[in-house]
Amino acid sequence: MSEAKRQAQGEALVGKAAPRIALADQDKETVDVATLRGKRVLLSFHPLAWTRVCALQMQALEERADEFERLNAVALGVSVDPTPSKKAWAESLGIRKTKLLSDFWPHGAVAQALGLFHDKEGFSDRAALLLDEKGVIRFARVYAIPELPDIEEQIRFLREM
Repeated sequence: MSEAKRQAQGEALVGKAAPRIALADQDKETVDVATLRGKRVLLSFHPLAWTRVCALQMQALEERADEFERLNAVALGVSVDPTPSKKAWAESLGIRKTKLLSDFWPHGAVAQALGLFHDKEGFSDRAALLLDEKGVIRFARVYAIPELPDIEEQIRFLREM
């Protein structure tokens, strides 16, 4: 997909209310984004666990967890991997603060609702969506699959919100 298409895809999401998102994390606990109202939420979609760029993406969230908290924000990693895989992956990466959500079943339902799912490959785009305190998408960027999202850009946007 071209950069222009990815940009248009992200821009089409801005200003819309996020769909209902209630997914199990790596500890099999349900995280319902609706219960996070009053906080800003970063949904950091990654195609698949156990891949280099996805690992770097989730480690960046973990490394900045305290900063997200200071900015009244919660960062959540999201992929179609099942919870046991998410658990093992989180442990292997040393992720303790960041929730890694499983959009496994129905397969990719949240990514599909946001137009981020690749039917042919069976996984989501790599994308970052920032929700405001009311659950409205205020920032959305879709990245090329091999591209590492710019965590600094996301932090800057949070500061300016």
